[in-house]
Amino acid sequence: MADGPDITNELPPQQAHRLARMILRTGSTVFTRHARKEMEDDDLLETDVINTISGGLITGPAELGHRGDWCYRIRTQRIAVVFMFRSLEELVVVTAWRERRKG
Repeated sequence: MADGPDITNELPPQQAHRLARMILRTGSTVFTRHARKEMEDDDLLETDVINTISGGLITGPAELGHRGDWCYRIRTQRIAVVFMFRSLEELVVVTAWRERRKG
């Protein structure tokens, strides 16, 4: 997929979400070691994370990650995920956690 958004620049939330859903359908999804550890700590499965990316809301602007990649935070009422794009065909889950209820 040569034609697509320039992932080296911050994408608007709606465009980032659209690209993420497309990659979930047709590309590959990679989980960092940190993401796997956090998922295990919170009893989250890959399907929980993928469903969060598919159906959640990006809750603000992207943040510049440690390696210069743009990271996007997406949430449902129960789960939060931070992901980035390695390419137009590969999405990387940086971390994920179960949201804690306040009070």
